[in-house]
Amino acid sequence: MTTQSTPRPDSAAYTADPAAQAAMRSPRPAGHGPVRAYDWVGHHAANRPNKEAVRELSPRQHYSYADLDRRAEAMAAHLQALGIGRGERVALLAHNGVEYFDLQFACGRTGGIAVLLNWRLTATELEYILNDSAPLLLIHDAEFTETARTLQQRCNIRHLLCIDKPAAANPYEAALADQAGTQAQREVLTHDDVVTIMYTSGTTGHPKGAMITHGMNFWNCSNLGTPAGVGMKTVHLSVLPLFHTGGLNCYSNPVLHAGGTVVIMRTFDPGAALRVIGDAAEGITHFFGVPAPYQFMLQHPEFATTDLSRLQSAGVGGAPCALPILQGWGARGVHLMQGFGMTETSPACIFLDPADAQRKLGSTGKPLLHTEARIVNDDGNDCGPDAIGELWVAGPNITPGYWNRPDATAGAFEGRWLKTGDAARMDGEGFYYIVDRWKDMYISGGENVYPAEVENVLYQLAQVAEAAIIGVPSDKWGEVGLAVLALKAGQSLDKDAVLGHCQGKLARFKIPHDIAIVPALPRNATGKVLKRELRRQFVGSNAPAIT
Repeated sequence: MTTQSTPRPDSAAYTADPAAQAAMRSPRPAGHGPVRAYDWVGHHAANRPNKEAVRELSPRQHYSYADLDRRAEAMAAHLQALGIGRGERVALLAHNGVEYFDLQFACGRTGGIAVLLNWRLTATELEYILNDSAPLLLIHDAEFTETARTLQQRCNIRHLLCIDKPAAANPYEAALADQAGTQAQREVLTHDDVVTIMYTSGTTGHPKGAMITHGMNFWNCSNLGTPAGVGMKTVHLSVLPLFHTGGLNCYSNPVLHAGGTVVIMRTFDPGAALRVIGDAAEGITHFFGVPAPYQFMLQHPEFATTDLSRLQSAGVGGAPCALPILQGWGARGVHLMQGFGMTETSPACIFLDPADAQRKLGSTGKPLLHTEARIVNDDGNDCGPDAIGELWVAGPNITPGYWNRPDATAGAFEGRWLKTGDAARMDGEGFYYIVDRWKDMYISGGENVYPAEVENVLYQLAQVAEAAIIGVPSDKWGEVGLAVLALKAGQSLDKDAVLGHCQGKLARFKIPHDIAIVPALPRNATGKVLKRELRRQFVGSNAPAIT
């Protein structure tokens, strides 16, 4: 694993052109052209056709690799029948289901590009994304029919296709049936071709469409699959939204690449997830989540009695994981394996080996085999051990850029290095620690405060179900911390108790100045706390400064 940085290339050599970036960051064998993309599902269908590829839990359906191969081929033929060719976009607005894999692997045959939409967004928010990506077809769940029709008019979308299950008359399934047995015209695709656009939520302005290439998907399977122990016998429970890189690529795509089985939960429910994990007949071996699902399962009444013995790998990423969550699962014999990744990095970059999980509790690990990392200070120089700076990453798993946004692409890179926007440190043994999002840091009395550190302390309070820290204006200190807390049912908590708990556990400048009690913290579809919403609620443009 690479733990030391390599010399930074001259930034003058950098180009904002996505194709040129891909060529610069994706190494190719000497004397060869672009690396060809291969058909994972077609391979497994030819070699193990009856092996279960996908299992939907609601409504319950089982799909072998032969089934998935036929579905992908029928979808590819359907796209071509609609005149949707190489490089043209198809949008999907749906809850978790096999349709995500139908479309992804169909695009892997036709050269189309799947635009995966967050179904929690409003029609206005989706309108921006669809006008930016300009899909010719919008595939949607029946419950989003009204939204889809509105978007078709506003965004000049040529075709709609409705998924209506478990209804007998399902237009989506009828479209596949109409193309059954039809051979789609295959395009020769390479690792540099874009297969998916995923729009990142961001904290300000419009979302940006990160371009995901076939190569990024492949390198993620290599980077993540090996340390997570993914193989043909893997049975992975997928609960994160498949429109998000965490749902699609941790570990669903690596499992399908390896010939294992993906079990799809349509939407996450902590009790239902525990029951599936504990059911020997389901045979779940792998699970991945952001901290929120682990937290909600930990707090569920059935957690203490669920049989977790079959879990071979339980990964967590997407945000710093509070130590009480790691300790609570560890007490049940499940040592959560932390990792770091982003939509733009496909996503796996850094991973904590299970052998180090207890010794380096709280670390996100070391860079994965095909990724480089460095921590950079404000002057662009590498930080020393335990110094906090911004995490930069490089490798063949990095996006070539943002769709229609050469400005954003240029701003995100320094040469071949992607600037992640995450504050991190590296200890003397080369283990990385994600301190917080760089933009979530606030400065109080000239001292940097990283909210995740304070939130770890707040989670030690027995009454606290959820905790978030934001910086709010202060006439005296510039900014001070506001602790926004959601309490467990039937519990109460006052400011004095919170501040008293923090005394001796945190430096004075890190202790929150005030608290606010809310029913629940605002979260996005993957469970990340939306601190921008908290800032909007508790700070706002006209909020008075705290003295």
